[in-house]
Order: sequence, then structure tokens, then C-alpha cells
Amino acid sequence: MNFALTQEQQLIKKVIKEFADGEVAPGAEERDKTKAFPKEIFKKLGKIGMLGLPFPEEYGGAGADTVSFAIVTEELSRACGSTGITYSAHISLGGAPIYLFGTPEQKANYLPSICSGESLGAFGLTEPNAGSDAGGTMTVANEENDEFVITGNKCFITNASYAKFLALTAITGKTGDKKEISAIIVPTDTAGFKIVDNYEKMGLNSSNTTELVLENVRVPKGNMLGERGKGFKQFLITLDGGRIGIGAMALGIAQAAFDRALAYAKERKQFGHTLSSFQATQFKLADMAMKLELARNQVYKAAWLKDLGKPFTKEASMCKLYASEAATEICNQAIQIHGGYGYMKDYHVERLLRDAKLCEIGEGTSEIQRMVIARQIGC
Repeated sequence: MNFALTQEQQLIKKVIKEFADGEVAPGAEERDKTKAFPKEIFKKLGKIGMLGLPFPEEYGGAGADTVSFAIVTEELSRACGSTGITYSAHISLGGAPIYLFGTPEQKANYLPSICSGESLGAFGLTEPNAGSDAGGTMTVANEENDEFVITGNKCFITNASYAKFLALTAITGKTGDKKEISAIIVPTDTAGFKIVDNYEKMGLNSSNTTELVLENVRVPKGNMLGERGKGFKQFLITLDGGRIGIGAMALGIAQAAFDRALAYAKERKQFGHTLSSFQATQFKLADMAMKLELARNQVYKAAWLKDLGKPFTKEASMCKLYASEAATEICNQAIQIHGGYGYMKDYHVERLLRDAKLCEIGEGTSEIQRMVIARQIGC
């Protein structure tokens, strides 16, 4: 077993760490307060080649691996959770389905703008009545001549306001009670397509989370992504990769909370001694460090398995589940170590806890991850 990063991965880590510290972190608190989307940050990420990181060079990508994607997501999330989730969704939910299931023509038409950042990546899966039960999709795509006419609603969709197109799931037919669910690429400027951005969220306030309203939206049949009726299977595969992204995001947020808690414990004095000299604080920090290390190993293992072309469904769910729950615990303990100051926005750790919580919900809740893992181990 070799846990060392390759030279390319080390270079990517160095570049993105410097970028995250210099460009992303300084405005994170203000963006959280104002809910300002980090447009300029993503323009710069496009210029340094990060927005097409794992996609082939022929489409404008960098041809890097999943481990590199996890590194970038972790570092961006360490600086700002909203930036991290925007990046993760752009790659794993926006670009990946087109790369994995698209025709050569679809890849050539859509991936270059994903890789350049001209369009941010988004994916329309969740609906008001179809969250954990994604098979409960109610959006319908009826056939009329050479077109699909799509009607329905999607909710909690990341990046849609900054996407020129996105893939979404819809019912394209029924056999008895069984739905035929397919994935269809829809340009966001199509007549009848409306993006509603009015959610009030607990955290990740500078990320873009929207509702999609589709009223008789017409697209050519050639916009179907992959095989007809395979949409359900496609989004399960897509979510496996997305869970690595959420695991890496949770890892970055947790690392930020740990770093702040450790620094504060070394500086803050009570009863004539630094907090870090008290065993109660030492034990908290030791547990936080242990959980960080375990989460990082699991995230990187899932990414490594994906890069090798080996099954990684179980490991992706494990890394997402463990890293997300560990992140919430670590952020909570970071606040506790800060005491009253931890409850104040100026010390950042309360924001980290608010941002971390989404990791236990997005790309499948913790309960869904346990169901996936149970199924994978033969229960």
C-alpha cells in the first residue's frame, strides 16, 4: 500500500492550497453574510484549469484523476464550504453524467463549456416529493413528433442559476405501475424553463441552490442522455462519484474547524494556563485529529478505487457517511473549545458547523448511506 501522492497530485495540492488561502478564504465570512455567489473565484478557477480537472484534454479538461478532484474539493472547502460544494457539484453532478453517458456529439457540444467555466455544472434530480426516494420522480417528458415536452418541478438544485444547460430526470413512459425514467439535457434558456432562487438556508449561503419549474419545455429527442429508461441507473452511478465529492467537502470543513480549534487552544489562557495544557482539551483535539485522519483515508480510498476502475459504491457511501458525521462532530467540538467566542460569527467556527450539516443530507442522507452499505455487505 502506498499512501504517498504522485508528483502531479502534490503539484495540484500546492497550487490549490495557495489559491484557497489567497483567493477563497479571505472573503468567506462576508460572502456567507451577504449570500454573494463567488463568481470571480470560479472565473479564476477556470483560468488555472481546475474546472475541467478530471475530464480529457480533448474537451478542454486536465485529464487528472479522482484523487486530484478530492484534493481540490477538500482544499476549497477548507477555505469556504460554499465554494467547495459549488465545485464538487460542477464536476461530479454537472460534468460527470455527460462524460459518462453522453454521445460523442453531446460530449463535444457540452463538456468544453463545463471545462472552461462558461457554464457551471448542475444536475436536476431531487423533487418536492422525491428526495431520498428518488425513484418517486414525477416530472414527465411526453413525446411529440421529434421532441420531448417536459413538465415538472425540481428542488434543491445546486448551480442552476449559472448553468447554460443541465441534465435532469423525467418519466418517459410507463409499463403498468413501473416508471421508465430517462435523463435529458435541457438548455436553461428554453421557453417554459424557470429557475427560482429564493431559498433561505442554514448554511452554505454563498452557494446557489434553486428550484426548477418546467412548463411544457420542449427539447429535441436527441437531447436524451444515454439510453432511454436508464436514467435511474445513471443517477445512481453519478451519485457514487458525487459522494466522494461530499466526503472531500466534509473533510475540508472539518480540517478548517480543527485548525482553528488547535490554534485557539494554544493561545487562549484560563486559570493561568493555555487551554491546550488541559487534558480535557487535549482529549477533544486528539479525537478530532483521529477522526480527520480516518475520514481522509476513507475518502482517498474511494477515489483510488474509482480511478482503478474497481467497484467503489460501498466505499463511496462509507466515506461520505463517516466524513460528514465526523465533520459535524469536529465542528461542534471546535465551538466548544472556543467557548462563548465559538458562538460568535467573528471566530468562523459557527459557520463551519452550519456548512458541515448539509454533508449529512446531500447526495443521499446518512440513513440512505447506511442502507447502501447494508445492501453492499449482503444484508
